[in-house]
Amino acid sequence: MCTTHIEWPNDHIYYEMPIVSSSYQPRGAFRNTHFSTIYSAKIRSIPKLVQSRERLELPDSDFLDLDFSFAHQATANIAVLLHGLEGNAQRTYIKGQGKVLVENGWDVCAVNYRGCSGEPNRQYKSYNAGKTDDLEEIIQYLRNKDKYRNIALIGFSLGGNLLLKYLGERTDVPKEISYAVAVSSPLSLKGSLEALTQFHNWVYRTSFLYHLRKKYMRKVKRYPDLASSSEAKKIKSLLAFDNIYTAPAHGFKDAFEYYKKNSCLQFLPHVEIPTLILNAGNDSFLSPHCYPRELASKLKNLYLEIPQYGGHVGFYQPKNTYYNETRALKFLQEQF
Repeated sequence: MCTTHIEWPNDHIYYEMPIVSSSYQPRGAFRNTHFSTIYSAKIRSIPKLVQSRERLELPDSDFLDLDFSFAHQATANIAVLLHGLEGNAQRTYIKGQGKVLVENGWDVCAVNYRGCSGEPNRQYKSYNAGKTDDLEEIIQYLRNKDKYRNIALIGFSLGGNLLLKYLGERTDVPKEISYAVAVSSPLSLKGSLEALTQFHNWVYRTSFLYHLRKKYMRKVKRYPDLASSSEAKKIKSLLAFDNIYTAPAHGFKDAFEYYKKNSCLQFLPHVEIPTLILNAGNDSFLSPHCYPRELASKLKNLYLEIPQYGGHVGFYQPKNTYYNETRALKFLQEQF
């Protein structure tokens, strides 16, 4: 481990955490951020993973679909996998992580956020980067099964921010939650939005906007008193989508209030379980605030690993098992 001290601009807050040296060193084109990101999302072979769906009914009459995979032998360990923006439990990175865990004695609960399971959710609101009340419902659902002694949380991109906020915003984290891993996580939502507006990220934001607009138009049809076609025409950027839909649908004044209140960076000092943050140094989705490089005993449970390469959830390794997948497993095993 090494010690680095950085003073953040604007707010002058100091953060400290263990810096973990990384062994990840891909070759050739996989050192390019865009190639590794796009290959991993669109070209990588989908790992084979058997999934069984259960529907969790929520207190507000909405629902979440959870896709379970089970180890070959009975286990008291389960990992909750949280996908990124406009993802789902069938994404390649979810199945890759699930396959590695199942083969090593862990059950897996892969979450589909509201409206992400292939069926529109019932409420006008859906999901966002800080909606931890739904994560709490999932965890209680697993606890009520009365078979799991250890629950690990593994989140990707938006899902990483979600789990870090969950762990840091409360003092009553269930005792079964023992470990967490956040991969390619936007610790500053505003900073990541600004990163995505850069020209070289046009392909990603264009793809996100295409899917987000489609979902908004479904809301227009079901909730004409809350959403309108005229507003849909104004959605020409991710910021506009958050101002028009995300913020008002979830009780925020505007997009910037949503980013400020839900960015997990401010909650990291309060995380009390062993947690690994794995963010590639060349991840074009992330801003400088997503690499908090300081070390202090008060955050001794947080481990920050910054490989030079990896893009956004693009930690390629041969044989279709990715570095972040084996690294997450190793981190969980180290905690026993």
